[in-house]
Amino acid sequence: MKKMTYVEAINSVLEGIVNEEVIERMKALKAQLEKRNGSERKPTKTQKENTVLAEDIWAYVSENGAKRANEVAIYFGITGQKASALLNALAKKERLEKVTDKRVTFFRVAEGM
Repeated sequence: MKKMTYVEAINSVLEGIVNEEVIERMKALKAQLEKRNGSERKPTKTQKENTVLAEDIWAYVSENGAKRANEVAIYFGITGQKASALLNALAKKERLEKVTDKRVTFFRVAEGM
């Protein structure tokens, strides 16, 4: 008798054929997925760098007033897309406010910060 694979076990369940071997295999798959998804992961090198850069951006905006994403990008020498993502992340954390005036979006320090 050959060993049952995860694919065979899933196919058996989908076909409605459930026996002890299929149940064991599905429990093993569930445990494997829970172990993989449940572990804490350390931030990557890029994530650490972005955290530091976001703090620098917040300090820059707080010192210089409302800024557009491309102004921040030019000042820090990064792409506009990265600057926009970091500014939006700061706005989501409510450290910056996103203000749109005549289809131009500015970011400024949130009130109370």
